[in-house]
Amino acid sequence: MSDKPVRQHGAMEFSNAPVDLNVVRKYRLDRVREQLKRRDYVGILLFDPLNTRYACDATNMQVWCTHYETRCLFVATEGPMVLFDYGDYPHLVEGLDLIDEYRVHQSSYYMAAADRSKEKAGLFADDIADLLSRYGAGNRRLAIDRLSYPGSRALLDRGLTIHDGQQVMELARVIKSDEEVVLMQTSIDVCETAMAEMHQALVPGITENALWSILHQKNIELGGEWIETRLLSSGERTQPWFRECSMRPVSEGDLVSFDTDLVGPYGYCADISRSWLCGDVLPTAEQKRIYQLAVEQIEYNKALIKPGVSYRELSQTAWPIPEEFVQNRYSVLMHGVGLADEFPGIKHWCDFKESGYDGVVEAGMALCVESYIGSETSDMGVKLEEQVLVTEGGIRQLSQYPLEAALMA
Repeated sequence: MSDKPVRQHGAMEFSNAPVDLNVVRKYRLDRVREQLKRRDYVGILLFDPLNTRYACDATNMQVWCTHYETRCLFVATEGPMVLFDYGDYPHLVEGLDLIDEYRVHQSSYYMAAADRSKEKAGLFADDIADLLSRYGAGNRRLAIDRLSYPGSRALLDRGLTIHDGQQVMELARVIKSDEEVVLMQTSIDVCETAMAEMHQALVPGITENALWSILHQKNIELGGEWIETRLLSSGERTQPWFRECSMRPVSEGDLVSFDTDLVGPYGYCADISRSWLCGDVLPTAEQKRIYQLAVEQIEYNKALIKPGVSYRELSQTAWPIPEEFVQNRYSVLMHGVGLADEFPGIKHWCDFKESGYDGVVEAGMALCVESYIGSETSDMGVKLEEQVLVTEGGIRQLSQYPLEAALMA
């Protein structure tokens, strides 16, 4: 690696990183190449901005690039890393010494190319085929995380075989280095600072949207990047789950439940859920009951997590959900987290036969433990979620925002 000062990119530029970012970047690239070697792939082509960020740490219009195939990264298993960017903006990779070459991408998506899509896809495919010829020693096995028909067809027409790049990246991203954990904790700290301001602003009459906007504002102010969802609801809108925030004014005595899904500084996700009581009032017996059941579910399932336990075992031995809440159960017991929600997604036992898969928990995984408690016959629900790190001795909880004392009493 270069002896030059580490260059930060994106929202945290002009600040002091808490770890050596070059160490993080090398670790992540090595993880990608390790997965490529295991599968005998000559390289990987990445269009998902989260995967590109993981492999090279260069950012450019991350959210915009999620819906246009306008920027991608080629990582050779044995050879260069080449960034194909939206335009000719090489200043966006200054100081990222692991990127060997910077090129302008021949975008073939319809908005950019219209009836020239096939032509543009062919030019890009020629570039990729040439890279494989130079660095593949005859190997034509290319992993791709995602690519629409014109680009995929052009690569196949040039004799390449296409393989699952998302599998490569999910398995690369699953084990966090010590430095990554520090960066993730930085995002969690920003998230919880914003949550404290939300909590203070929660008074009768504030709209759900106004309350949610505080999370966005504080995240941006402190160097965060974006928020993946708008999952905040109040009162009768808290059951069933997955309603996004609205112009509804919050009333005194309402439960307010939310899920942060916040992508903070350095691109790491803080995925924490809380339910609060609005106003200076005593909670109802039902509010306390469902809240304490959600806490019980979280604590019970956290205690099961340790290195070596299988996903199947976690599913089979998880907290038994009372029958009245089974229908509205959350979609997973727990899931991985890194630059966003990640592999694995561990299903409830009642869902395991249809949609579960097995695997083994390892030290270095970061997991989010989920609970949603809401009955079909009720007009309220509680959402809680904690973010933890798997260690050799069990877990270390990363999220620290306090539970709602009034609902715990």
